[in-house]
Amino acid sequence: MITIRDIRKSFDERPVLRGVSIDVRDRETLVVLGRSGGGKSVMLKMILGLLRPDSGSISVDGIDVLSMTYPRLRELRFKFGFLFQGAALFDSLTVGENVALALRRGRAKDELELNESEIADRVSYSLEVVGLKNTERAMPANLSGGMKKRVGLARAIVPSPRYMLYDEPTTGLDMETADEINVLINDLRTKLGVTSIVVTHDIHSAFVVGDRFAILDGGITLTTGTRAEIESSTNEDVRKYISSSLSTSRTRLT
Repeated sequence: MITIRDIRKSFDERPVLRGVSIDVRDRETLVVLGRSGGGKSVMLKMILGLLRPDSGSISVDGIDVLSMTYPRLRELRFKFGFLFQGAALFDSLTVGENVALALRRGRAKDELELNESEIADRVSYSLEVVGLKNTERAMPANLSGGMKKRVGLARAIVPSPRYMLYDEPTTGLDMETADEINVLINDLRTKLGVTSIVVTHDIHSAFVVGDRFAILDGGITLTTGTRAEIESSTNEDVRKYISSSLSTSRTRLT
């Protein structure tokens, strides 16, 4: 379980998060909705200890992230898979080398005891899970945007994470490819039993993958709940956000 309490963060005296509190339950997919630039990605980095809030608390499995030493943070990060918004592949490495990167780094620091055969097996399995079997020798430059996202997913799951963090997983993709990524997110939850946080402003994708939802606006948590709960909310700001997002989604679908 991930627990976030009243986190606040400013950059150059500009408040980005002004008191966000969220609980993420085991084996659920929580979708964090909000407008671009609203601090959603900043929150993900704080969960991993890549950024520190100005105040507030974050705990993972009951352990305070903010008090962790760097070695403990590295251990924590092996519990997480992270799909970056742009997949963040290294163009000079093959698909297989990209996927294996975290495993080889962990082995180099004596954090993982894997030989090359075991690494190859994990890479092969991860690529097969995301529908890219036998693509280890391909180069990222020869892949479509959707395939790059899949490679990014394979790299995220290769360490067998307990948690998955998705930063705008369908941004920049056409509708058909975006729907394929949404299906994959649901498949990974089923096959791997992971707990997931999906950050997005795409309400169509959110409703496909989410069990519960949190809406951030103006740096605060407007509401959390199931789809039925947020759609029936009496909070005027929540209703405006849902109405505006659904209207935008319908325009994109036509």
